[in-house]
Amino acid sequence: MTRFLPGVIAMAIIVVASNILVQYHLGAWLTWGAISYPFAFLVTDVMNRVYGASAARRVVLAGFVVGVACSLVAAGMDKTTLRIAIASGAAFLLAQLLDITVFNALRNNGGWWKAPLLSSFFGSALDTALFFSIAFASQLSFISPADDVAWANESLPLLGFGPNAPLWASLATADWVMKMVLALLALVPFRIIIRNILRQRPAF
Repeated sequence: MTRFLPGVIAMAIIVVASNILVQYHLGAWLTWGAISYPFAFLVTDVMNRVYGASAARRVVLAGFVVGVACSLVAAGMDKTTLRIAIASGAAFLLAQLLDITVFNALRNNGGWWKAPLLSSFFGSALDTALFFSIAFASQLSFISPADDVAWANESLPLLGFGPNAPLWASLATADWVMKMVLALLALVPFRIIIRNILRQRPAF
C-alpha cells in the first residue's frame, strides 16, 4: 500500500483543492476548480500505467472518500447543497472508473498517448454530463426538491453566442472544453512522470 501512497496523497490534494477553488469564479462560465480538478485523471492514469487497474481503483476510492468528507464539511458550512454533493460524488466515482476501464483497453494499443488521452476524453465527458445534470437540471429536481436550481435553468445563448439553452448547459460545455484542453496538456507530465518512475523501478 505504501507504494500507492504518493498517488493517494496527490489525489486527496486535488480533490480538496478543487472543492475550495470551485467557490471562486474564473470568467463567466468557469471556476478555478475547473483548472485543478482535471488533474485527477492524470493521477489515475499514472497509477494505472505503473501499478495497474487495481492500484488506480484504490487511489480513486481514496479520492471519493475525501470528496464525500469535503462535501459533508461544505454542507455543514452551507457552502453546498445535497444535489451538488450527490452529483460531485457520483460523477467523480463513475467517471474515474470509466477512465480506468478505457485506459486498460488501450494501454497496449498503439501510441503511448492514446490510453491517457482517450480515457480522459470519455471519463471527462461522463464526469461533466453527470455532475451538471444531477446538480442543476430541472428534470431531476426530485433528487432534492428543497434545492432551488431555477437560476441554473434560466434560458440563455449557449456560451453567450449559441442557441438558447439552460445556463447549466453553458457551464457544462465550458467545463468540458477546459477538461479537454488540460487532458492534452497533461500528456507532457504524464510522459515525463512515467519515464522517471519506470527508470527507477528495479529490473527482475
